[in-house]
Amino acid sequence: MFNHVMIGSNDIERSKRFYDAVLGTLGAGEPLRNTAASGHVRIFYRHDGSTFCVTEPINGEEATYANGGTIAFKCSSPEQVRAFHDTAIAHGGASIEDPPGLREGGLGAMHLAYVRDPDGNKLCAIYRVKKDR
Repeated sequence: MFNHVMIGSNDIERSKRFYDAVLGTLGAGEPLRNTAASGHVRIFYRHDGSTFCVTEPINGEEATYANGGTIAFKCSSPEQVRAFHDTAIAHGGASIEDPPGLREGGLGAMHLAYVRDPDGNKLCAIYRVKKDR
């Protein structure tokens, strides 16, 4: 359904350091760097058929995060959820909500971790527990 997700940053180099480390835990490599016609810098992380982008706001105003918005990254194991969380914290992110771990609910069992990036964007690492058949 989605082609890409793009967020704004007030410090593109800080964001690059953060996302290089955090998205590296998921297997994403070095991002493509692009300068828009307006002169604003953007970075594009491509992995597993998806693209995650970080940009300086083209309108010249300060980047802000969405209240109620969350960007979730699919993980391949509970250990990858923990690595995503711990790497985010080590690179300037902040742990939020409950500690990383297993949650049971109406949508099934899943391992979750929530963090905010240095610009305040809310990120989620998620691994859905596969049901035995």
